[in-house]
Amino acid sequence: MALSEEQKTLIKAASDKTFPFVERCGVKTLDVERGYCKMMMPLEPNLNHVGIMYAGALYTIAELPGGVIYLTSFDTKRFYPIVKDMAIRFRRPATTDITVEITLSEEEIVRIENTTEEVGKCDFEWDVELKDANGEVVAISHNVYQMRKIGA
Repeated sequence: MALSEEQKTLIKAASDKTFPFVERCGVKTLDVERGYCKMMMPLEPNLNHVGIMYAGALYTIAELPGGVIYLTSFDTKRFYPIVKDMAIRFRRPATTDITVEITLSEEEIVRIENTTEEVGKCDFEWDVELKDANGEVVAISHNVYQMRKIGA
């Protein structure tokens, strides 16, 4: 089921202004579809004391797609996600804006929904490549989320 342009616009706006911390980081949701998002975090407001992107900012842009995928793919009146575990490996300094792209297959969306409906919760996970403006991977994170049924 494809998202309408209006839905995409609303999800992008909501994702970029999830809470004040995300706004201060300057995160932008570049593209969304059901089971897909691409996000960018600019270098400038996220510099550390040595002139590279702050490690916490990299962690943030690795974690945020979980909420966007939730908004694009799941019934927000029936389910909500939590971060269950996350690990990040830094490969090289981030000296440019950083982008991430996540894709969750339709089969995985259906599995998560069905299991959550039946059991009350369902774990799911993915790996995230954080890429600089040249397409170089600066960090890789492994994210584990849990979808929960509201009222369960």
